[in-house]
Amino acid sequence: MLLPRPGVRPRPPLRPHARPRRGLPAALAAAGLLAAGCAHPSVGSDRDDPAAPVTLTFWHGWSERGEVKAIDDGIARFEKLHPNITVKTVGNVSDATMNQALRAGGSDAPDVVSSFTTNNVGQYCSSGMWADLDPFMKKTGVVKEKVFPKTLLAYTQYRGRQCALPLLADTYGLYYNKDAFKKAGISRPPRTMSELKKDAAKLTRRTPDGSYRQVGFMPNFRLYQNSPDRLFAQWGPTYFDRNGKAQLAKDPATRDFFTTQREIIDAQGGYPAMEKFRASFGDEMSSQNAFLRQKVAMHMDGEWRGLMLKEAKAPFDWGVAPMPVPDDQADTYGRGYLTGTVAGVAHSSKHQNAAWELVKFLTVDTDQVVAFANAIHNVPSTNAALTSPKLDADPAFRTFLGIARNPHSTALPPSNNGDMYVTSLQDFSYAVEAGKVPDLDAGLRDLDAGIDADNLQSEN
Repeated sequence: MLLPRPGVRPRPPLRPHARPRRGLPAALAAAGLLAAGCAHPSVGSDRDDPAAPVTLTFWHGWSERGEVKAIDDGIARFEKLHPNITVKTVGNVSDATMNQALRAGGSDAPDVVSSFTTNNVGQYCSSGMWADLDPFMKKTGVVKEKVFPKTLLAYTQYRGRQCALPLLADTYGLYYNKDAFKKAGISRPPRTMSELKKDAAKLTRRTPDGSYRQVGFMPNFRLYQNSPDRLFAQWGPTYFDRNGKAQLAKDPATRDFFTTQREIIDAQGGYPAMEKFRASFGDEMSSQNAFLRQKVAMHMDGEWRGLMLKEAKAPFDWGVAPMPVPDDQADTYGRGYLTGTVAGVAHSSKHQNAAWELVKFLTVDTDQVVAFANAIHNVPSTNAALTSPKLDADPAFRTFLGIARNPHSTALPPSNNGDMYVTSLQDFSYAVEAGKVPDLDAGLRDLDAGIDADNLQSEN
């Protein structure tokens, strides 16, 4: 994994199926959708008859063959139930392309939209580009609090505006090498951070010249999915107060998080040596993945990794468990970080009622949610689907279902500036782990001030 170039702000790691996207379709580019000055969404209509013949356009970000097939299979089921509605799908679309089209509106803009980036929900809602779905749910009898888990529902709304709904989820757990555990005399995966530190040290193996052969757990923030916000979720942090002001400096969990991460690094040899070893790892999505190559004995990753390990025929016995939690929060063990795909109705659509029927089918219909989850190996996003007997029975996958259902699991709070505050946290975290922040408390106060300034600028 390459380090970011100097001066380039690193972005949060992409989900595995969030591949690089193609550029703006030629027809849209010709229509001038990238022209500056389109600051407000085009006005659509919610007066259409959803039973009338109509063609809807659905933009999404999936691009892999199996994922696209799963989408198309779902659309075919929808069209069979709604013979008056034809759906034209366009895949591999980035958020930037989508947002430009929604601002411009017109016949080339999509009616139904989806995004892998839950961090942008605050922007979708506050800008008005995605329609408020509460009126549509009220008209069609969807009680969102009963349909969706609380945490997933929280990351699809912003300041009371429900402009999106969950469309499958991702959760993160601890993959561990059972063979390495047996060799080290460890009977079960760690449940607390002190156990994680102890086990990581026992699992670390060196070559005769003193270099690493294997580390127990690599907590360095630049590794694969180790974005600091994902690890931080185990502390249940509070990013903002009720007025939207950043309060990372005021939350004791923040200091404990950074202190614990550094202790785990030091228990295995210190940051310079660990970072040098991390730089030798292969690409995350390749056969050179560090966990697959047994360079790490424990590793934080998403539910998709289990399927990849099976397909790669991993040469060792492995298991998966929830990530450990702070020692003073041992009763929350089983929690994890949640994120996922979201779907909504474009405000510029002239067929919002018909578009809602498609969004409702994709996000609420239990059989559809289960079928889609099984097809692309993501976690289902409704309460009914999470307990469906039709779900994949793989024990490793079931572990992630438990994490998704855990009431202590958390997602990032939406912000009107999207993921800018997450990027600020990343930049700060890189400096902390490298020992470049001599006064952590002062640094956290500066971090809060910077986040507040960015938020204020976004509002003006």
